[in-house]
Amino acid sequence: MRTTRQPTPVSADAALAAALTAEYAAIYAYGPIGVQLTDAGRRSARAAEDAHRARRDALVVQLSTGGGTVPADRAGYALPFPVTDRASALRLAIEVEERTGAFWRAALPVTNGADRNRALAALTDCALRATRWRRAAGVTPLTVAFPGRPG
Repeated sequence: MRTTRQPTPVSADAALAAALTAEYAAIYAYGPIGVQLTDAGRRSARAAEDAHRARRDALVVQLSTGGGTVPADRAGYALPFPVTDRASALRLAIEVEERTGAFWRAALPVTNGADRNRALAALTDCALRATRWRRAAGVTPLTVAFPGRPG
């Protein structure tokens, strides 16, 4: 799930391309997460992965038709720690949403109109999913003051 550090984008296309790389990594991470969860947790992981796939697909179409650069997906991503049980899977799910949200937050100051609305919706979705994962993991506080803000 390690993606390049959150860049300081200079253009909307660069910010959206960076968000796309974060979406790629999030999709990859949900594989090991889902394997360690059961029932409702596994369904939540599948729904989260589907949401990231939908954002990825929309970004690929937008960037490719708008003349932007579509960064390539990698075959694999290094996870920040081993995912060996439910607790580590939930910890990774929280981190995935926080990191992905940070890329969407970085897109806000350099986008406008529909792109800005999409970035804000994506940041909000990531923050909500992170909150749900925190609740499932028993982590408090459940929310953070400024989702996507670098720590």
